[in-house]
Amino acid sequence: MSEYIGERQHIAIIGGGAAGMACAATLAKHPDRFKVTLIEKEPVVGGQATSIDLDVQQHGASWMNNGVQGGSAIFKHTFNFFRQYDHPPQEVRLQVSFGKGKHRFWTNCFPSRLIKQFHSDIKRFGTFLKVIKWSLPVLGIVPISVMLRVFLFSKDFGDKMVYPLIALFLGTGNQTASVPSGIVERLFNDPNMKLWDYDSETLLPNLPTMYTFDKLHDFYAAWRKDLTSKGISFVLETEVQETVSRSKNNVVLKLKNMRSEESRQESFDKVVFCSLADETLRILGKTATWREKFVLGGASFYDDITVTHTDSSYFNEHYETHFKPELCAEPTSDVQRKQIEFSKSNDSNSDTGFRPMYYTYTYDCEPKLIEMSFNCSNYQHQFRQTETGSENTPKPVYQTIFLNKQRKDLWTIDKIDESQIIKKNWWHQLGHRWIHYLRVVPNMMFIQGKNSTFFAGSWTLVASKTLEHVVACLTYISQNMHEVACVSGVAAAYRMGADYDQFDDFATDFFSKYLLLSHGLVFSRQEKKRRNGRQESP
Repeated sequence: MSEYIGERQHIAIIGGGAAGMACAATLAKHPDRFKVTLIEKEPVVGGQATSIDLDVQQHGASWMNNGVQGGSAIFKHTFNFFRQYDHPPQEVRLQVSFGKGKHRFWTNCFPSRLIKQFHSDIKRFGTFLKVIKWSLPVLGIVPISVMLRVFLFSKDFGDKMVYPLIALFLGTGNQTASVPSGIVERLFNDPNMKLWDYDSETLLPNLPTMYTFDKLHDFYAAWRKDLTSKGISFVLETEVQETVSRSKNNVVLKLKNMRSEESRQESFDKVVFCSLADETLRILGKTATWREKFVLGGASFYDDITVTHTDSSYFNEHYETHFKPELCAEPTSDVQRKQIEFSKSNDSNSDTGFRPMYYTYTYDCEPKLIEMSFNCSNYQHQFRQTETGSENTPKPVYQTIFLNKQRKDLWTIDKIDESQIIKKNWWHQLGHRWIHYLRVVPNMMFIQGKNSTFFAGSWTLVASKTLEHVVACLTYISQNMHEVACVSGVAAAYRMGADYDQFDDFATDFFSKYLLLSHGLVFSRQEKKRRNGRQESP
């Protein structure tokens, strides 16, 4: 049931990323109920959702988003917040380039030689998807690597097609082999969440519609300014060093100012941890319960680095960046002929032509492990808009992501020209291992609200009461962590007594699924109780 008991509560929100900001925004609607202090160790809010300034004369745009790129149409809560501050997302047709060379390359844009090589595997993959769909309560949680062997798919088919596809679009990176099979099934079959239509000839026949975000730095700055005007207190450049004590009615935190190095203790009625699971455990310290240690300790994180650069030579060496006739297989249908003609186009003033946005590079010695890249100039919408009258051809901007610092011996990072590097960012990223969905996901409800403490963030990876809903929500989440972070923050605020605005049926459905498992609340019942409570109030 709701935690709201009538008096105005002082809430501490730890972390100013999407989860923390969404939680604060939801609580801000009830200034009579909540006094909110958001604590963030960085000088700005936004978490990983940041932006980089660029030379507009060189690149054709004055900025680019970093850390978070975009999402699909189902990211209702994210887009709702964007539109409130006049930062709407922009539509783009997604093109992908998997692998390098005629023995590894394939794409969703036109038929490749690799597609012909795995013709029989691709046909049987449709049967695989059906079997997983019919048996979700049993087989859906089994790692994809196991199921590929059970169904006798060739090793090369998994290494060259299945793993890169999942790694790129579900954000699972080098942990892809451990991803539950049900997530893959939802990627193709769920009518609301799928990115692709399965095709028995080419696997991926379409260019799905995706959305790129507006300038995230400006959006978060506008969001913070508005929330400040509504009474939210932002304490920036401040680290939460430890939790001094917790009880049913009180939480005492030790805070450290990053500039002055001064520490102080502050008391709150409740705390919402919108930080990563391992960081949250560190802050909880000796006050962490055995259940919190079990649940939060089940989330695995890896250190990755994103290099933003302009090294076209590196990019062309490691990826297929342009249409080449030798990469193309003979078409077998009118549809495939049209795909080839579309991809051949070199008209830079039209939306035709092979201009990939996402790329993968597989290591020969470890084919389940990959590097990922973006051609941001092809992807982010601002590069396609004229910001300068210069006649010079803009210099493309790339981002290459190297996964898991423990395997940096495989990385090709040293081949990027240092003089062409714009920025390097280290990220502490969640690893989507199957054990996460057994240890963390179903047990979140048992630690929420205990000792005046709540948890939010994209790492919570919520599901619902049936495994079909589990994998549906996980697919939804993995495609873009920003959205589930927003939902988790709103859910924490709702649990404490704030209202949820039902602005969209799909958004409400996903929110209710999140609330069910992560907090153990049935949304429809809670709404009925709240309506009855308001009617009985004098």
